[in-house]
Amino acid sequence: MHNLKSIRERLGLTQQALADGLGCTQGNIGHYEKGQTVSPEVARKLISLAASRGLELTFDHIYSDKPLPELAQPSTQEKEVDGDD
Repeated sequence: MHNLKSIRERLGLTQQALADGLGCTQGNIGHYEKGQTVSPEVARKLISLAASRGLELTFDHIYSDKPLPELAQPSTQEKEVDGDD
């Protein structure tokens, strides 16, 4: 069993958006979510895509029922603009 659907939902992506990010079809994603084995190449792309969106995954997250990490929160530090010189 793998967590592809949970990963996709955690990333807030549709099947089509995930397919676009991984370079496959929406149909492929549907098959993966129904149990078709995710190839190591696709898993590596998924790990990279997830990392770019703030979710640090490992192969264990994809291929097992290991609990998924939380999404990293975007930095809330905002620079204050000082208008007084």
